[in-house]
Amino acid sequence: MTIELIVIGKTDSKEVAALVEMYARRVNFYCRFAMTTIPDVRNTKHLSARQQSTAEGEAILRQITEGDFVVLLDERGDELRSTEFALWLQKRLNSGMKRLVLVIGGPYGFSEAVYARADAKLSLSRMTFSHQIVRAIFAEQLYRAFTILRNEPYHHE
Repeated sequence: MTIELIVIGKTDSKEVAALVEMYARRVNFYCRFAMTTIPDVRNTKHLSARQQSTAEGEAILRQITEGDFVVLLDERGDELRSTEFALWLQKRLNSGMKRLVLVIGGPYGFSEAVYARADAKLSLSRMTFSHQIVRAIFAEQLYRAFTILRNEPYHHE
């Protein structure tokens, strides 16, 4: 299985980008992991939040194929503990799907079209994080899930 993380816009912080890259390398030890960065929408001064999320949504949907299992990282999604997320991931790995696509939206969230295409929604926390820092947090949680599944000494509970 391939796990793909789709994100909007480049990471401004070198430190955050380095963390994402470190965890991406670690996840690649367990499965094929890729990150697709969709460029920020341009000329947003004249766009409403809804128009911006619609434009981002169109770009996101162009990256998704018919057989993909699409998961939105969304504040209204299911909150799972790390061990629960590991079991959730194991079910997806066992299902035989070819590509698990996880999507981090832009600052205004997802368009209705993206919500309609999603197969699941997960929340990292009830707190609000920047869409850039979520990349590092989620990449770490993905790595943590694989170490839990393999009984490796990373996660302590």
